[in-house]
Amino acid sequence: MQRSTGFTLIELMITVVIVAILAAVAIPSYQQHMVKAVRSQAQQFLLDLAQRQEQYLLDARWYASGVATTSTAGRITITTPEAVSAKYAAPTFTVPTQAAGTMPTYVISLVPLTGSTVASDGSLLINNLGQRWREADNNNAYDSAKDCTWEKSSCTPTP
Repeated sequence: MQRSTGFTLIELMITVVIVAILAAVAIPSYQQHMVKAVRSQAQQFLLDLAQRQEQYLLDARWYASGVATTSTAGRITITTPEAVSAKYAAPTFTVPTQAAGTMPTYVISLVPLTGSTVASDGSLLINNLGQRWREADNNNAYDSAKDCTWEKSSCTPTP
């Protein structure tokens, strides 16, 4: 009697089940890793903007009101990284009108684009006090009891 070579249907089914279980575990983990990577790039961009705001303050005695790709009065000249612009809207600057005798302030925010992989991750914000957070209550003000700090990667804001 000659022995046939090849795989039986049971062996193939077992292999498919094992691959499916591995994929079910690996894919969500990979997606979370990608969200953290994009968030990290956006955070680095916000830190760069904050540093440029401080430089602008030294030169102009007031914070810039936005960004531009070419030299424009009242704006920081910078190009948004492609990885950030693909997932987040253009940075929003909140620079209140300065009253006499008060210190100038700013808040810079990056809002995720609807439908992007970081859409449920919450807006990223930074202010002139160096406070950095992911917005949870959509008031664009730092609230340590409600908002997530950048360092808490497991925190999920609820917009």
